[in-house]
Amino acid sequence: MIHIQNIQKSYSDTVVLDIPELRLEKAVNFGLVGNNGAGKTTLFRLILDLIRANNGTIEINGEDVAKTESWKQITGSFLDQGFLIDFLSPEEYFSFVGKVRGLSKDDISLYLADMEEFFNGEIIGKKKLIRNLSMGNQQKIGIAAAMMGKPEIVVLDEPFNSLDPTTQIRLVNLIRKLQERQQITFLISSHDINHITEVCERIVVLHEGKIAQDITTSADTLDALKAYFAV
Repeated sequence: MIHIQNIQKSYSDTVVLDIPELRLEKAVNFGLVGNNGAGKTTLFRLILDLIRANNGTIEINGEDVAKTESWKQITGSFLDQGFLIDFLSPEEYFSFVGKVRGLSKDDISLYLADMEEFFNGEIIGKKKLIRNLSMGNQQKIGIAAAMMGKPEIVVLDEPFNSLDPTTQIRLVNLIRKLQERQQITFLISSHDINHITEVCERIVVLHEGKIAQDITTSADTLDALKAYFAV
């Protein structure tokens, strides 16, 4: 589904990402872990064509993301609060995203009703602008918007940040449910290796912009990651 080949990204003379090849398969949740500065967000921004590589290509369904647009119709993403339009209310923002995704007003209402447990009564009907909500609630809005319209791919950068423990568990369950129900391929970066092993069948460890490990998740994966990062 996603093919990364000979990707390099540099700033000045510093190489921040160098991946000879990486293939991500459909409906296989992919986790990306690594310490700060490992290149996780850079890789996601390259996949979403938010920045351009110095060398190499990234293809989604055989289409170069830097040269085509159709892949955007099947891809949802939330990397940070910069993705939000924070002078809108949550309702206005979801209406905007839904229209971009080709959803009707009824479709949007049904989707938001389905998200109510995840929202925990803290998002809809509060008569607040997004910028006046807590960071955790802004995070919920961005994640929910990324999943609208039944995308085939959802890219989430540190989705568990700012969420309380109950909401983190609800997000884990939501990701599992949507992958099973809609065959969504989730690409998730996180410093939380517990949650990443819960929801991802494959995990890549980045170190200084290079792939240090490529793991098929098993019962031993969490312990292996703890041992790796304890060194």
